Amino acid sequence: MRHNRDEKRFDRTYSHLKSMLSNMTNDLVMWGRIKTTTPRAKVLRRFAEKMITLGKDGTLPARRRAMAFMKSKEAVTKLFAEVAPRFKERNGGYTRILKIGERPGDNASMSIIELVEGAGEKAEAKPKAARKKAPAKAKEAKPAPKAAKAGKAAPKPKPTKAAAKKGPKEEPREAAPKKRTRKEAHAKG
Repeated sequence: MRHNRDEKRFDRTYSHLKSMLSNMTNDLVMWGRIKTTTPRAKVLRRFAEKMITLGKDGTLPARRRAMAFMKSKEAVTKLFAEVAPRFKERNGGYTRILKIGERPGDNASMSIIELVEGAGEKAEAKPKAARKKAPAKAKEAKPAPKAAKAGKAAPKPKPTKAAAKKGPKEEPREAAPKKRTRKEAHAKG
């Protein structure tokens, strides 16, 4: 019986569960965000936040405790050197879980778990800013030529996307010959 047990086991042995959570914590620290099922993300959040808290401590015993769980020297080094210092002023709540819908194969609810100020956000922020600036420059460039062409006739409007999708009209197809049923085949045959 599982009376008053709080942990989720995901139908795995203890060693497999611990290994899975350790690997997922390593990936979260290394990449800043990972995609997984919602229940796994909720369990992972507890372990990842404990590791970041150890990283904020920064002592040798804290590093050894993190190494005992994560088992990846590269991930522990990044945790203590880069990730944890970003959260020095923050008291918990280092991760965010974003629900993204269901997985097509088994309809499992999927989520993205990411560090709140993680590397994933910083990498995305730069392209978005670049995209926003580019159309703004294009809009500013368009009014200037129109002002210069004020005396000339207005240019023809460009076709819309909907018109481009339709393309040339197709002629209606001829109806396919009707299939005969068994009774009709035996009656005629």
